[in-house]
Amino acid sequence: MTTSTTPATAEASGRVLVVDDNRLNRFKLQHDLEQQGFTVGQAENGLQALEALRAEPYDVVLLDILMPEMNGYETLAEMKRDSALRDIPVIVISALDEIDSAVRCIDMGAEDYLAKPFNPTLLRARMRASLKEKKLRDLERAYLRQEMVLRQQDKLATLGRLSAGMAHELNNPAAAAQRGAGQLRDALATLQDALMAAGAGGLSDEQLNLLKELQAMAAQRAAEPAELGVLERSDRELALQAWLQSHGVARPWEVAPSLVDAGFVPADLERVVAAFSPPQLGPVLTWLGATAAALALVAQIGHGAGRIAELVQALKSYSYMDQAPVQAVDVHQGLDSTLVMLRSKLKQLEVRREYAPDLPPIQAYGGELNQVWTNILDNAADVLSKSTGMDGKGVITIRTRRDDGHVVVEIEDNGPGIPEGLQDRLFEPFFTTKPPGQGLGLGLNISHTIVCQRHKGELTVTSRPGQTVFTATLPISDTLA
Repeated sequence: MTTSTTPATAEASGRVLVVDDNRLNRFKLQHDLEQQGFTVGQAENGLQALEALRAEPYDVVLLDILMPEMNGYETLAEMKRDSALRDIPVIVISALDEIDSAVRCIDMGAEDYLAKPFNPTLLRARMRASLKEKKLRDLERAYLRQEMVLRQQDKLATLGRLSAGMAHELNNPAAAAQRGAGQLRDALATLQDALMAAGAGGLSDEQLNLLKELQAMAAQRAAEPAELGVLERSDRELALQAWLQSHGVARPWEVAPSLVDAGFVPADLERVVAAFSPPQLGPVLTWLGATAAALALVAQIGHGAGRIAELVQALKSYSYMDQAPVQAVDVHQGLDSTLVMLRSKLKQLEVRREYAPDLPPIQAYGGELNQVWTNILDNAADVLSKSTGMDGKGVITIRTRRDDGHVVVEIEDNGPGIPEGLQDRLFEPFFTTKPPGQGLGLGLNISHTIVCQRHKGELTVTSRPGQTVFTATLPISDTLA
């Protein structure tokens, strides 16, 4: 295999590999092509051609049919099997009595054919056409690669926003559980000391039964704490603190808050005064306060752990982790898990859910549909949070219904609306009304692709001042096969 560079007087316009077992044909083609400004390589057979193509980039292959070791058919078939070579245009070189063979090669994927002997003008036209076609394909692939990168960037940006919101949501219950665990250790130590002090002189059966009754009362009230205003709570704590101090309880300011949280008032504690001796009374009341505090802290830790479990479940549901790509999807569950993911962003808004009770599951890519709900809800939240004159009355309404073999999801906001001249462009790639650096303009385009192409559905928008509605219509039956 040999390669010749383009003469200095000619402008190179592409790299061509000439594959022919006839030496004179190769050099004749090389000479003609170099005069037209091409860089030319040579190969005597298919094996040499494949080796050359895998070693250096070529824009066009001129391929003879009848060759030793590997003929044109075999070479063309191998090129089409190789993902790195299949898009290189192939022009078959054929004698006039080989036209049927040339047509066979075209059926196998060749771009064109040239009949021997070559007409220089025809050769130039065929080469220019093949090069133009390859450049267009290269541009298309480059565009698709760039679009895939940008789409991935958009998905990562969305994931980053969701992760930040989820981290905030997880941090609150995790911090509460951690704080509660630390306080619980102190409460248990106080509880143990008070119980030992109260029982040092021995407790009667009647006293033990009263303690069990008070403990049960504290447990019930810890599970269902009373709602108290700040002033009412402060008044109760001060009153109970004074009562405890008058009955010899050490550090009554530490005991009173937990007893108030458990709903105890001085009248409830008179039974304790009557049942225990003065030496026992202080430790028993301290024990009761520590018991109420411990039970409240256990409830707090349980609530925090439950909240974390709820968020983790919402995350798994949102991402459809460890599940098949296409499956029966509960649209309501997907919407709810998306709302959980966006909770920190939606907390200043009112979200109304008007779900149809009879909505059936659909066959869908669940994770991709959740990406659609995320993009639309995220945009609505952005618009409402930045709109003036809303006075904190931003409302997002999510409606679902069943309509003639389809599930319909409407997401409506009461923002300023989308100008009529822009509505037709909303689903275009890279179109955005956000300031530079705040969006790639791919969210709604990706959503349109997911609904319309991936799910054979329809995504539309209607808008006027005070009402913008995105409507996704999805088939119920399995149309994704």
